[in-house]
Amino acid sequence: MTETSSIVIRHARREDVAAIVGMLADDPLGSARERIEDPLPQSYYDAFGRVERDPNLQLVVAVDPEGTVVGCLQLAVLPGISSQGGSRGLLEDVRVAKHCRSRGIGERLVQWAVAEAQARGCMLVELLTHHTRIDAQRFYERLGFARSHVGMTLRF
Repeated sequence: MTETSSIVIRHARREDVAAIVGMLADDPLGSARERIEDPLPQSYYDAFGRVERDPNLQLVVAVDPEGTVVGCLQLAVLPGISSQGGSRGLLEDVRVAKHCRSRGIGERLVQWAVAEAQARGCMLVELLTHHTRIDAQRFYERLGFARSHVGMTLRF
């Protein structure tokens, strides 16, 4: 069992992309969206490059002492005019490897993102989670997030 204190949070690297996609695909919603193939489709690496070049985006991974990626999240800092010109942090794609869940890794990742958002001048941190992800909703509420919006999606 991995001790949470031994987990390192670092910026994702190109070689982490397969592990990240694997975690994104490891649930009913993700399995319908993601393509797990060997090799992975180039689109994932192209997207990683765009994220890596954008100063307002940070894709990070949680790594265990053996160097295995066991969690990930993306933090977007969105500058804006509302809220007196305050930026907001947006958390996306928070995932923990199935065999490492309920060990505090997700909490560490979210705490890292909140602290990073504050350090970058954000006035608040928001996230979206699918309405069917009841366990995720309880997790975020336990960390102090409050239900505040009705989300809507337009897919192309």
